[in-house]
Amino acid sequence: MLSRTADSLFWMARYTERAENTARMLDVHVQTALLPQSTDDAEQGWRAVLGISELLYGYNEKYDALTQKDVINFMVRDPSNPSSIASCLKQARENARAMRGALTTEAWEIQNATWIKMQSYLTTDALEQNPSEFFEWVKHRSHLSRGVTIGTMLKDEAFHFIRLGTFLERADNTARIIDVKFHGAKETQAKQSQQQGQQKTQSQSQGSKGQDNQIDFYYWAAILRSVSGFEIYRKVYRDVITPERVAELLILRADMPRSLAACMDQVLRNLSNVRNDVSADTERFAGKLNADLKFSRIEEVLEAGLHDYLTVFLERIFELGNRISKDFLVPLAA
Repeated sequence: MLSRTADSLFWMARYTERAENTARMLDVHVQTALLPQSTDDAEQGWRAVLGISELLYGYNEKYDALTQKDVINFMVRDPSNPSSIASCLKQARENARAMRGALTTEAWEIQNATWIKMQSYLTTDALEQNPSEFFEWVKHRSHLSRGVTIGTMLKDEAFHFIRLGTFLERADNTARIIDVKFHGAKETQAKQSQQQGQQKTQSQSQGSKGQDNQIDFYYWAAILRSVSGFEIYRKVYRDVITPERVAELLILRADMPRSLAACMDQVLRNLSNVRNDVSADTERFAGKLNADLKFSRIEEVLEAGLHDYLTVFLERIFELGNRISKDFLVPLAA
């Protein structure tokens, strides 16, 4: 397959997946913003959303204050933000159009119709009136795109490059969500401990503890829902939600569709189906990363430090993306 064709299909999938993941992140923060919290905590939560996608600098360049309305507008509508949902869906559609002949009619029409409908959304107040409904629509269109791809396309190199882009992007985004959310949870727990230490009576402390437990439940439940993992967690563990088990589910469980282990397994499978004369080292690099996830235990990950573990993982995912571009796609600009 020509590098330009592979490049367009690969990035079509990555942009579609990126739009979905952005919608997931924004939706979970809209939901958690309804929980009792201070103004500082609410602002820190939206700051974390921007931090996940490394967009805090770009946002600060454009806005004087950090508000929910402005963050949503920046990450959904703003054409100057290359990672906004509108920008991602536009780029996905343009890449699909560039390689229209490599897609089935159904696969192309999904990309085209999604972009057309997106434009109509942007000209109304639907986003402001019901942001969660809009984010569900974005997720649904991404699901539809993947389903049509799997259900209508020949399982040739074009198909495998699309799947490769999907799972590489998903692995990157899931790791970012886990890292930022667990860091935010530690800060929240530290504040709660400090507040509880200031309580003067036992009854006040017990009431505060019960409220904190409820907030913790909704916090972790929201994180699980952001990766469609709430029902899966209940089926696997059948117990209370704990941070350790959430980490295990989202990192090491290969049967959890959006976990790091599941993503890397699919990256390696699709990479092996498009291997060429120069890709052996890239495949070996991906294999080592996949093996680390496959044979690790959550106790080892937590003992080594979750943040450090995920930082290294993101560095390796970035390196893997560069290797794939070098071996198969249009070379990145220097």
